Amino acid sequence: MYSVSLRPGIALGRYPERHDRRPGWLEHTATALASRLTRRRRSRSAYFNEVCSLIQQYRPELVDTSETDLNRAVENARARLLSERHTDDLIANAFAIIREKSGRTLGMRHFDCQLIGGWVIFHGMLAEMHTGEGKTLTAALPAATAALAGIPVHVVTVNDYLAERDAEIMRPLYESLGLTVGIIAESSKPAERQAAYGCNITYCTNKQLAFDYLKDRLVLGRSSGRIQLEVDRLDRQRARHGELLLRGLCFAIVDEADSVLIDEARTPLILSRPADSKEETQIFGDSLLLAAQMRPGKDFLIDTRERTITLTDGGEERLGHLAEPLGGIWCAQRRRRELIVQALTAQYLFCRDKHYLVRDDKVQIIDEYTGRVMPDRSWERGLHQMVQAKEGVEISARNETLAKISYQRFFRRYLRLGGMSGTAHEVAGELSSVYGLNVVSIPTNRPSQRRVLPDQVYATRDEKWQAVIAEVRNRQANGQPVLVGTRTVEESEYLGTLLKNAGLKHDVLNARQDHREAAIVARAGESGRITVATNIAGRGTDIALGPGVCEQGGLHVIVTERHEAGRIDRQLIGRAARQGDPGSAVSILSIEDELVAMYYPNALYWSIDRATARGNPLPRWAGAIPTRITQRLLERRHAQIRAELFKLDQQLSDQMAFAGRPE
Repeated sequence: MYSVSLRPGIALGRYPERHDRRPGWLEHTATALASRLTRRRRSRSAYFNEVCSLIQQYRPELVDTSETDLNRAVENARARLLSERHTDDLIANAFAIIREKSGRTLGMRHFDCQLIGGWVIFHGMLAEMHTGEGKTLTAALPAATAALAGIPVHVVTVNDYLAERDAEIMRPLYESLGLTVGIIAESSKPAERQAAYGCNITYCTNKQLAFDYLKDRLVLGRSSGRIQLEVDRLDRQRARHGELLLRGLCFAIVDEADSVLIDEARTPLILSRPADSKEETQIFGDSLLLAAQMRPGKDFLIDTRERTITLTDGGEERLGHLAEPLGGIWCAQRRRRELIVQALTAQYLFCRDKHYLVRDDKVQIIDEYTGRVMPDRSWERGLHQMVQAKEGVEISARNETLAKISYQRFFRRYLRLGGMSGTAHEVAGELSSVYGLNVVSIPTNRPSQRRVLPDQVYATRDEKWQAVIAEVRNRQANGQPVLVGTRTVEESEYLGTLLKNAGLKHDVLNARQDHREAAIVARAGESGRITVATNIAGRGTDIALGPGVCEQGGLHVIVTERHEAGRIDRQLIGRAARQGDPGSAVSILSIEDELVAMYYPNALYWSIDRATARGNPLPRWAGAIPTRITQRLLERRHAQIRAELFKLDQQLSDQMAFAGRPE
């Protein structure tokens, strides 16, 4: 049972949000224990049957009702949601009405698994739903129910394409319920953003939403309390209320929640403006020239695991001699060290077509988790400009920080937070401890027919690629469509060249072709079709199978390299055998792959190589050790980094609160 006080008004003020609070160790322990018990209880089929029965009891009175009577039922539900406490019966009634409306307006009536998923989300938990189970339709249940109760709802997803697509698909349903829908895109102007956030339900990306919140924080400044905002609203000459974009942080439904809340948690969001620095172009150029004269292993050390570069004592001395003729800023030891480390980082740790693209004479960052470009994002502390200088493109001005926040701190400020994802159980503990989100696994509508074949691990990359080509050829010969996943743009294009040389017609989908994503994905399930993709095809896409493909075995997915998180591999494998269709997947790897090479010295895979025949995969145990353990080590390391950042973020929040700064 929930109180109705989740909307802007007298009780919570004009801009409601949850303020940071530090739970004590006892409360933290109790929460963790409750989370485990909840996950166990909520996973029981008896509870799911109870939820479905509660909603289904209203179906007989709705199925045969006229449209006029159904609209009257909507208005009655709205009145009760606005005035009464949100009991299970009241929510079940709203879900049943929305389900009936969906069947009539969209031709899609929610399955039981979607009812359960929507119920879980509405109650502030995270629904783990298998790929292809209809998360877009599922989210409409809690979104519409909350909106009918007068609660502003933000449906958050990972890119503009998905936000617009999902909003337009669901728009007829929402409008039939008397609700308005807004969309926030990267190109949206301030007035358009304000209007979109003023709608009952707003679809947006996590990045745009957080940046708009930071803009509001700058407007609000130190005086953001309820009373102060009411005073400002009455005083029209100095009212700030009209300048705000959002209406507070009331209820968010986060799609692909593990990507947004976990993977993106390592990247702070910084609202900035260009700083005046006319001399920096020359400085960046000089930095790269000096860096080119520094000797790897002698003047500096590269830690590929931690992705850091450290100058040795001899390197510091050599840098001082090399920089002496330049004078000026190069006379300051600390500043020149920072510049050279950034220059070396740009040279040795950031690779074109892997970490960034050069497109339209600009350096554009590639998101390592989605494979998509982030055209308006830049690395901080001059690294972006250093990469621009390295690539010979126009160097943009460095940015001056105006406000800064992490996703961890931002999403904790929602009065209620729910989410959904296909891959969340691996990080269930972190989601609970950081965001208070309990993960509930939702059963599939139909039993899965996916066949995941044993991994094939080869000694060398060349042998791996030969095996991939052979696998693609065999599957295509049988009429099966094939989706081959790679980690980077560079690898996808390299495989594309190998397929072309082998006479195999194919499509390549990566950050260069992101504008063609929908068209390529729409055809990827056709008989005999070959698609090579980075993990851009792993989230938010639905590969529909062509005629006769089910009889040919469905979509076949090939994973060619482990990602830094097993969840991303599961997302890619989840493209196959969706919604009870047949499908298969196999991982074809090598111990020369980049992630494995980080953690295992040459001697290890040399000895394994000698113990096997050339061209054949390693014994299953020998292949599993380096590939699986490497991934586990990386997952653990990233979890530690996120925990450290979260701790630092809390300390920063305390310091800013003490200093009276808004953010």
